[in-house]
Amino acid sequence: MTKLLGLIGGISPESTIDYYRLILDAWRKATNDGSAPRILIDSLNMQEALTYLNASDLDGLTEFLLIEIGRLHRAGVDFGLITANTPHLVFDAVAARSPIPLISIVEATRDGAQASGFTKLGLFGTRFTMQARFFFDVFERAGITLVVPGVDDQNYIHDKYMNELTAGVFNDATRDRMLAIARDLIETHAIQALILGGTELPLLLRDADIGVPLLDTTRIHVGRAVEELLS
Repeated sequence: MTKLLGLIGGISPESTIDYYRLILDAWRKATNDGSAPRILIDSLNMQEALTYLNASDLDGLTEFLLIEIGRLHRAGVDFGLITANTPHLVFDAVAARSPIPLISIVEATRDGAQASGFTKLGLFGTRFTMQARFFFDVFERAGITLVVPGVDDQNYIHDKYMNELTAGVFNDATRDRMLAIARDLIETHAIQALILGGTELPLLLRDADIGVPLLDTTRIHVGRAVEELLS
């Protein structure tokens, strides 16, 4: 019997749906035998998670995630993913106490960037992701520099992320403005690629052409998960 993958989802329903579809697609391409992977999804209350984030209550967020991971563990899951970038703010604390192995979206993305030879990358995400250290620390240990937009642009990305993307609203005007911000990072900081460090961002920008690669953290995370399922 193949391994059972557990997804901590619902922090943004749109990206959880995307994860499920991408896992199925990657599995089918890898196996080509008509089978399907074994997946169990634990869907969280996004507002509860945001309450901890907005209050900078990292201990509360850690305990919240561990409760959900415990449910997956009791259901027989072999390993898990947290299907959002922002909760990886507490990934190390959660992973240290998790009863199941967890694959980090940040570390998986770092590994992909390192394999591609990148040394300087832009980072888009929620304000929590762009202003905290969890992405920067992981990438700097690999000798990779990260650059984020200025404060006004960060505020714009965060606002659109929380009020549009997580609600499944994908506007052309928002896409155009985010692409303009990305091109400014290329021109100003000579970034070699842009990390889409929010799992809703690929839903808006996945097919965009900005002149440098887009590192789709959802696809990268999914790729690592399917590798583990097939191992």
